[in-house]
Amino acid sequence: MLSILRPALVLLTLFTALTGLAYPLAVTGLAQLVLPEAANGSPVVVEGRVVGSSLIGQSFTSARYFHGRPSATTGADPADPAKSVEDPYNAASSTGSNLGPSSAALAQAVKERAAALGGWPLPADLVTASASGLDPDISPAAAALQVSRVARARGLPEDEVRALVNRSTMGRSFSLLGEPRVNVLALNLSLDALQR
Repeated sequence: MLSILRPALVLLTLFTALTGLAYPLAVTGLAQLVLPEAANGSPVVVEGRVVGSSLIGQSFTSARYFHGRPSATTGADPADPAKSVEDPYNAASSTGSNLGPSSAALAQAVKERAAALGGWPLPADLVTASASGLDPDISPAAAALQVSRVARARGLPEDEVRALVNRSTMGRSFSLLGEPRVNVLALNLSLDALQR
């Protein structure tokens, strides 16, 4: 028995050191050298202060700002920590709603979101949550739909806000992956800078 136990403990210690310490430290060090901004969460800094991340959506509810995609993340209920409540854009609880296409709850949520936005037709990303619940981007169509509301709330000409959306629209990655998109935080920061 002792002849088996000793090599097993040696291997456990060795593999723990390799996979639990050496490998993570090597990958973290390499990431800091090659892509330091991404390795640190792609922070967005304004006037020396971190205001968010370009990779994680935020909740914008004011009419003065473009709104992001709905978030399905949850958090602990302050009244009863054993239960959870809706907590939009909770990065500590990245998850989708896990509601399938035949779900009555999903259909009801989509109907309520559509009614709040004035009815159909609407881009899908304004009425459905992403798989992570933290999507930082919206489609150009979703941004275009919000132009008149934002322009009216800020007292700006619609053409000026529409031009800002066009400048903020990013194309497909490497010209072929994904879809054109608008980062909501970057667009809203550009709006604030426009009115300074």
